[in-house]
Amino acid sequence: MNETTIPASAREHISSLFAAERERWVLWLPVFLGVGIGGYFLLRAEPPVWLGVSVMGLIVVVGTLFRDRIGLRLFFIALAVTALGFSVAQLRTAMVAEPVLEKRLSSASVEGRVIFVEPNGKGRRILLDELNISRIAAGQTPGKARIRISASGPELRPGIRIRVRAGLSPPPPPVAPGAFDFQRQSFFRGLGAVGFAYGPPKIIEVSGPRSSEPEFLLFLADARLAIGERVMAGLDGVNGALARALMTGERGAIPKSVLAAMRDSGMAHLLAISGLHIGLVAGFLFVGFRAGLALVPPIALRYPIKKAAAVLGIMGALAYALIAGATVPTQRAFLMVGLVLLAVLFDRRGLSIRTVAWAALIILLIQPESLLGASFQLSFAAVIGLIAFYERFRDIGRGESGAAYTWNRRLLIYLGGVALSTLVAGSVTGPFAVFHFNRFAVFGLAANLGAVPVTALWIMPWAVVAFLLVPFGLEGLALVPMGWGIGVVIQIAETVAGWPGAVTLLPAMPVWGLICIALGGLWLALWRQSWRYFGLVPVALGMATLWFPDSPDILVDDRGELLAVRMADDRLAVSTLRKSRFDREIWLRRYGQTNEARSWPREGESPGGRLACDTLGCIYRAEGKVVALVRGEGALAEDCRNADALVSAVPVGDNCPSAGVVIDRFDLWREGAHAIWLDDGNFRVQSVNGNRGNRPWVLRP
Repeated sequence: MNETTIPASAREHISSLFAAERERWVLWLPVFLGVGIGGYFLLRAEPPVWLGVSVMGLIVVVGTLFRDRIGLRLFFIALAVTALGFSVAQLRTAMVAEPVLEKRLSSASVEGRVIFVEPNGKGRRILLDELNISRIAAGQTPGKARIRISASGPELRPGIRIRVRAGLSPPPPPVAPGAFDFQRQSFFRGLGAVGFAYGPPKIIEVSGPRSSEPEFLLFLADARLAIGERVMAGLDGVNGALARALMTGERGAIPKSVLAAMRDSGMAHLLAISGLHIGLVAGFLFVGFRAGLALVPPIALRYPIKKAAAVLGIMGALAYALIAGATVPTQRAFLMVGLVLLAVLFDRRGLSIRTVAWAALIILLIQPESLLGASFQLSFAAVIGLIAFYERFRDIGRGESGAAYTWNRRLLIYLGGVALSTLVAGSVTGPFAVFHFNRFAVFGLAANLGAVPVTALWIMPWAVVAFLLVPFGLEGLALVPMGWGIGVVIQIAETVAGWPGAVTLLPAMPVWGLICIALGGLWLALWRQSWRYFGLVPVALGMATLWFPDSPDILVDDRGELLAVRMADDRLAVSTLRKSRFDREIWLRRYGQTNEARSWPREGESPGGRLACDTLGCIYRAEGKVVALVRGEGALAEDCRNADALVSAVPVGDNCPSAGVVIDRFDLWREGAHAIWLDDGNFRVQSVNGNRGNRPWVLRP
């Protein structure tokens, strides 16, 4: 479409709207950067290393020819930033590439340096680098390995070199097409092997202090572990485990039942060190230090105590972020809080949507892979939604300037703000939570209305005091009252999670649905003029995918040990309840079902007659098609003559004339878990590796 096909009045109207948004143009830089990053990760084959940089250079050169025309100049800037995102993702992939364990080792001698220790259930989880693995050549040795060990044995600290007998495996692939890709996450973390120890580790060397950057990271890890141990010593049990999570970000010691209650009540965000926690720590230090200096008139009248308090707030927020592990939500929160306090130093207004944009831009340039993670998406969706809502409705509900703000009115305003913030944040993060976790906490508003004030006004201030008292060994004085508040939060979580219908499970949303919601939401949030409401169209389109799920009829794991089929009541039934529990739970969750799975009949027909089984396998009938699910070779001859499709846990070979689709043991070994759809009598097949393509993080036998 060219300019002659658009009426002049329409062109003028669009131009006027776009010109009126001039100050918002910069907000789209991280969006276009993210589009380029997303484009890179959507590819099914690794592009040439020169592609991104070459395309970006070509765009810049061509764009300079149109620098006098503002519309074309902005268009080429958008293209260049998109190409930059693609290039940054390519560069990051090349920089983090490390060897990955090629096959499972049932037993191996593993020697390495401990760089992370975390309690995990009844044991510990350690991360090792500088590895030496028996039977593995140095050039094929992974950069890092994560191993589960028992709680007994010697005390381990970051920097110590150990030797342990362990079973190791490569990072596992997704358990179904479209499921979470732990291999990709591990690739960008440099993690090349996971496993468990057969016995206690043996310490072979205690490293001395050094001055390199990795040693600084070891110092942080050791400080994090030491603070966590001090917290658990001063506050034992579940309360101590949650206090440790809030102060250091380590959640491994929290009982699964408590984690489930926090999640099902919509309060899991309180355990992620994010804007609430970083903001409270920085704010407590800023206000407390400034108030203390204000009590000393010679200092308050001669020096800029507000700016001094801002510096302390930045330093405190940075220290907390580093101790808490500097996850993506923590990075985003620190960058935003840091920019706000930096604005105080320069007498500027700091909190705005631009602060969020710059934080997103920095994170995406440093860690482009974070775009794909739940942490990045949930964190930025919440803060963008809240700021956009505030910008739109900040003048509504303001009282008269002379109105008296009594304590009860302030309390009502605060609780109203918590409720409104929870409602807005829950609404904008809901689709992302459904996409990643397939669950929606129905009573999250009620839970957060009680838990957020307790966390903000009681727990976190005591946490700051505990941090300040740690060097003197007096942290217990603050941990005890902190534990009282944590007990209240746990009680709220368990109560709300126990209400009937507290959690709604929803089937998996397609990627394109989430993309529609994200881009439509950004269009709504980043523009101010009336054309922003066009963003409702892609949001509605993406949300509609929840009501029309595209769930497979048959699922097979990568070993052929676990299969699942859709029954007549649209619920999954699985081949066994004894094996592959982890895979089964994820399949059911992505189907929108609870973990109470039905098992196939050992022999005979299932209710509804879709599935008939004997000792050699099963026959599944749906949509006018017959699918043979084979356990043993004795069934192959008959099933290959009668079935329209065949799924076999044993090799099949080439002689299977009737089956239009054949998936055997070798296909599962090469391509991973499979999903099959029977669409109006036609077969549609997807595999894990077929979906992911030939990328550096995809392990193929």
